[in-house]
Amino acid sequence: MPTAEQYLNESLAAFDFGAPVVKTERHGKGHINDTFAVYTAQEGGSRFILQRMSPVAFKKPAQLMENIVNITDYLVRALRESGGDCERGTLRVIRTRDGEPFFRDSAGCGWRVFPFIEGTVCCQSADTPELFAASGQAFGQFQQLLRDYPAETLHETIPRFHDTENRLENLKKAVKADALGRAAECRAEIDFMLAREADCSVALQALRDGVLPLRVTHNDTKLNNVLMDEKTGEAVCVIDLDTVMPGLVINDFGDSIRFGANHCAEDEPDLEKVNLDLGLFEVYTAAFLKGAGDTLTDAECRFLPWGAKLMTLECGMRFLADYLEGDVYFHTQREGQNLDRCRTQCKLVADMERHWDELEKIVAKYR
Repeated sequence: MPTAEQYLNESLAAFDFGAPVVKTERHGKGHINDTFAVYTAQEGGSRFILQRMSPVAFKKPAQLMENIVNITDYLVRALRESGGDCERGTLRVIRTRDGEPFFRDSAGCGWRVFPFIEGTVCCQSADTPELFAASGQAFGQFQQLLRDYPAETLHETIPRFHDTENRLENLKKAVKADALGRAAECRAEIDFMLAREADCSVALQALRDGVLPLRVTHNDTKLNNVLMDEKTGEAVCVIDLDTVMPGLVINDFGDSIRFGANHCAEDEPDLEKVNLDLGLFEVYTAAFLKGAGDTLTDAECRFLPWGAKLMTLECGMRFLADYLEGDVYFHTQREGQNLDRCRTQCKLVADMERHWDELEKIVAKYR
């Protein structure tokens, strides 16, 4: 694929930044899209974020941008009505000179622009419980602000993204094919996943039965997708809306717990270091439910521990399937990294199962 820099000037010309562009530079640590900070000659040094959307990850940029435009326009109205900061509290899409939400360069790749939200930082890890709590409140408020948005009108930007039943079927196919002869060395992990086949249907069956409602979900609720105020440490804005689509709120909650309620790296080879931190689980749960207000149903609250378990189980299955298939999806820097990633997820799932009663009591405490 041609580099983004080859089409940078072409894309810059497609947008009106309000003043001449004086500098552009790579920005952030994302691995999917190509992101640039754009500096203008405007008084005060106005900045913008310019992104080339990954044509590999997102096959239908028009649908993706339709989702983002509709969601951000809705959030502006919701923040204004609730007395929130509609300038900093949500991303806003800058239109092209032709009035379109994005620009296609001569290679067919899509580019988009957002105003730079000044005075904020993007943190890569929750170094303090307070920081983890701030992200929880932000994602909870995201649900509260979008509670009345018709989720069924959104495009599914990544089909079957959190279809845990389908993820298990994909794992079974990878085990059966055993393309690289790796299945024998990870028999314990395969058996761990297969023993939890019934669990893979718990949330999806609750959705089919009408127990859990379909909502607008973010689907990538990591700490680094919340901008924090650099002075106060409070959450300002939820970003990276590419995976916003119809889904289950318990999955958004669960992915945050999977990612943040422990103190180890995702690929930690020493499983003695891998443990669910009940204190961090409580900190996040309290903040998430506070941000959501009265948005969640009783059933959604009861199913929150299931969200944590299923997102962790699903991620482990994806790591394991990728390892069996030859590490073709997740980037790796060393042999066996995806298997180590799978094993950390298995350990976290086992920890959740061991502390299940405590998880339910913590949720009940803050409902």
